[in-house]
Parts: sequence; structure tokens; C-alpha cells
Amino acid sequence: MRYSRYFIPTHKETPADAEIISHQLMLRAGLIRKLTSGIYTYLPAGLKALRKVEDIIRQEMNRSGAIELLMPAVQPAELWQETGRWDYYGSELLRFKDRHQRDSCLGPTHEEVITDLVRNEIHSYRQMPLNFYQIQTKFRDEIRPRFGVMRAREFVMKDGYSFDAEEPGADKSYQIMFDAYNRIFKRCGLQFRAVEADTGSIGGSFSHEFMVLADTGEDQLVNCLKCDYAANLEKAEVHWGGEKAAPLSGEWKPLEEVETPNMKSVEEVTDFLSITPQALVKTLILRSGDRVLAALVRGDHELNEIKLKNLLGLDQIELADPKIVEEVTGAPMGFAGPVGLQIEVLADHAIRDMKDFVTGGNKSDLHLRNVNVERDFQVAQFADLRVIAPGDACPKCGGEAHFGRGIEVGHVFKLGTKYSKAMGAVFLDENGKEIPIIMGCYGIGVGRTLAAAIEQNHDQDGIIFPIPMAPFEVVILPLQMHESEVAETAEKLHEELLGFGLDVLLDDRDLRAGIKFKDADLLGTPLRITIGMRSLKEQKVELKLRTESESTLIPLRETSRIIREKIKTLYDSIK
Repeated sequence: MRYSRYFIPTHKETPADAEIISHQLMLRAGLIRKLTSGIYTYLPAGLKALRKVEDIIRQEMNRSGAIELLMPAVQPAELWQETGRWDYYGSELLRFKDRHQRDSCLGPTHEEVITDLVRNEIHSYRQMPLNFYQIQTKFRDEIRPRFGVMRAREFVMKDGYSFDAEEPGADKSYQIMFDAYNRIFKRCGLQFRAVEADTGSIGGSFSHEFMVLADTGEDQLVNCLKCDYAANLEKAEVHWGGEKAAPLSGEWKPLEEVETPNMKSVEEVTDFLSITPQALVKTLILRSGDRVLAALVRGDHELNEIKLKNLLGLDQIELADPKIVEEVTGAPMGFAGPVGLQIEVLADHAIRDMKDFVTGGNKSDLHLRNVNVERDFQVAQFADLRVIAPGDACPKCGGEAHFGRGIEVGHVFKLGTKYSKAMGAVFLDENGKEIPIIMGCYGIGVGRTLAAAIEQNHDQDGIIFPIPMAPFEVVILPLQMHESEVAETAEKLHEELLGFGLDVLLDDRDLRAGIKFKDADLLGTPLRITIGMRSLKEQKVELKLRTESESTLIPLRETSRIIREKIKTLYDSIK
């Protein structure tokens, strides 16, 4: 490909509205351009990189036995109403009416559509297992799209769905996809971890997220330095070793009321009472529909609302507003406590080990000292309700837990029968009995994977693409295009490398060498060949890897062979 006939509009300056490095570099390198909030055009080089990621995904999906299809982007409301997600999904679902006033949406995901297809076509256990996938444009009306294609409203996604007759088969399908995803992200040249995750709005019994490791990642993940345990912060369990411990006993101090004027926060109360946060219990009032309950966590801990939601089997739960808090406790926010509450009280395991602690007093400007479980209030259920924190042990082996950051690029779900039951996707087993199909769901953000690769692989000069997703594997930079020897050598090498099936960019622009070097680095091309009159006098050219700071001179007659060997080595290094 000749640069002069291609379209790579690079920029020197960093766009003011680009917050993270991948967004900045994708704009500067001419990979994308913004149309409107959260919606981007992929320019030719960006599309080449995107297609390379798609190709890797497609190859591994086909290798795993999945079958490609393509479903509509527009989905009728009736399907979403069958599963209850028409209302539950919220404002991210872009709804509209057609000319006949029928409600529809732009698909953010395709569980309903694929389940509708399968319930009309699959009727016997003999027709399963099946696994379908597509690579298609989705739309989610993000309230605050940001970070370029990392969190866009319109995006390219690979989504897949498995269908099995029995649980062991569904587990096998899940494992096949889990293994395929590991191959995909390894082939992309990424450093990543598969971590346990919450199933969120998709639903299901369990799931794993695939996280590209990056300091700029939005998601925090936890992994054990001793065993293979890994989870995102929402899902990470907290090790509690008190299952066999005897209940706290002994003398309890008498309950005492303490005036705490205008002191609502943990810091304010603990400073005033000269206690540590570990000696205080926070009482959080939450609601789910008409249900109101209290959750207790230690003063230095944070409530994990997702754990609480999953424990109670709720679709959603949120902190109650100040009006509800005052109705339930009799006090403004900041003074809630479990003593005397007439609602269900749940507590984190850490509360079991506490004695003579401080809580809110359910009166304005009042706290209680020397509060104790059982004597002063009852807990309906103890459970792991808090966010894991530095210093906590691995819940699996008790080893050291390490905290890092990552970017979610893939997610696999064991859906079970959530959608098949709701939509009547059933089959006849060998005894002629009607049974709901067991489903799995598997997604990869294609553009997000590309952006995550840039977040993980860049320097002050630009992108450093892993070679499998680089728009071009080699860039040829002739320094003096007006010199016939330089131009002819560059043209010959260009044609030769193209003949070997390599992705080559010939920078035939009549520009200063410095501009060409900067653009090559910005675009992140793995190999650069520089051809100039000085080196040609010695029958040599200059070879530089994007990952290295120094270049080397190589014999002109060996250039093609050396480049092919270097490229093979780069690919082999990530297998």
C-alpha cells in the first residue's frame, strides 16, 4: 500500500476532549474520527486493525465448533417484554416506534433474538449441542459515553450463544468458549487475566470476565499470588475464618447514648469518640422496590451492593433516599443504627467478631456505644457483604491478594434457563418430556480489544501494536524520493514483500524524514525499513523494531529474508 494513495490523516496535537491514551492515539494516528457523542467512524487503517481482531476471533470460534450467523440490529419490543428486560434494561436501551407505531429497539445484545430463533427451530435433544455466534454492530445509549471506542454508544461486538440439553453439556460448552477466549486474547498479543465476575443485566449463574491488564483500566481486579484465584472487585469474595469460632461471650458493657452533634461520617464520629473505624458499625438502609432492609458493615469496610443483591436474589437494589431513611429510622441520614429497627437486618461476617461497638442511635445527633449483636438487636443473616480490600487474604487458599487494574474485553456467562424459560424455548428429551434448553452467552468487544491493546502497548511516541493487530506489519521509508536509486529500491522491496503476503506500507510521500519517522512511530507499525542514499552506498538499509530504541544496518540483498524472519519471530513470540 502506497501512503500517497491511502488515507491516514495524522495529527501532532492531542485532541482536548480525548481523556485516555488509546482515545488520544487513535485520533492522532488517523484510526478513528468522531461523528457525534459516543459514535465513531473507523478510518482505513483503524478498520484494517479492527478486521484483524475479527479474523482472529472468527478463526477461533470456528475452530471451537461455533457456527456464524448474522442477526438483525433492530429488535421488536415483544421479545424484550417476554423476558421482562424491556423495562429492566433501563435507558441504555434505545427504543423507538416505526411508522406503524410498533415499539422496537436497537439491539445492545441478542439473547432474546437468538432464543426466539432456537425455540422455533430446535425441538429435540438430538439437535444439540449448538453454538452460534455473530460479529455485529450494537448500540447502547450510554448516559456518558467516554474514552473513545472504549465506552462508545455504537460498537462492534462478537456475541455467541450455546444451547445444551443437560447441565454437564452446558458446562462443557462454557469451558470450550473459556478456552477459545484464552486463545483469542493470547493470539492478539495481549497480557490478560480471566477473572470471576458478576453476571449483571445479562443474568445467569456464573461468569468470567477477560481483563487486559493496564494501569489505566476502569476495573479493579484481585488475584492471588499463591494460587489461580482471580476476580473483579465486584465479585471478589472475602476470606472469613470464623466459621468454626465460638460466638463472642463474656461481660458486655451497658448500652450508652452519646451526643454527636452534626457528626455523620465515619471519620467525624470516630475522631469525636476517639475510636478506630474498626470499632464502629455502619448501618446502610437500602430498598428494592417496596422492600426496605438494613445492611451492616464495619466502619473501615465498604458495602458491596452486588453481593447483597445476589444473596437475596433481587434484580436490583439501591441505597434508600433520605425520606425513606428518616421514615424507617426516625432520624436523618448519618444517624441510622440497628437497635430498634423494625426492618430486616443483614450483616457482614466481620460484625460477628465485634463486641461493644458504636452505631447510629436512630435519633438526630445521637450515637450508641457498647452495642452488641443478640443482646441489642437481631441479625437475620450473616454473609460476605463487603468489598475486598488491601490486606485481605485470598478466599480460596488464604494467600496474599494482589490488586491491579484491567480493561474488560470479553465476558462469558453460564445463563442456565433464564431466557429459555421466559420465552418457552423447550425441547423433548429421550423420554418425550418437555424441558427448557440450557444456555450460555459469550461476548467480546472488538473495538474495545483494539483500544485496550493500545492502552497496554504505547510510549511517548505513539502506539506499539502487537503484530497480529497492526494495520501494517512493515513500513518502508525512502528518505529521498527524488533520488531514483532510493525510489527504485523502495519500490522493488515493496513489491517483493507484498508478494510474500505481508502487510506493507510504502511511505512514498515527498516529506521530510522527521515527519515520516514520527508518523511511523505514531501508527505503531512493528517493523520499519529506512532507505537512504548514505546506506545504499554500502548496499545496506536500516532496520528498526518499534519495540526497540536502536536501529541496525542490514545487507540490502538480505532485506526481504531478514524481514520475514523478524516477522515470524514476532508472531511466534505470542503463540
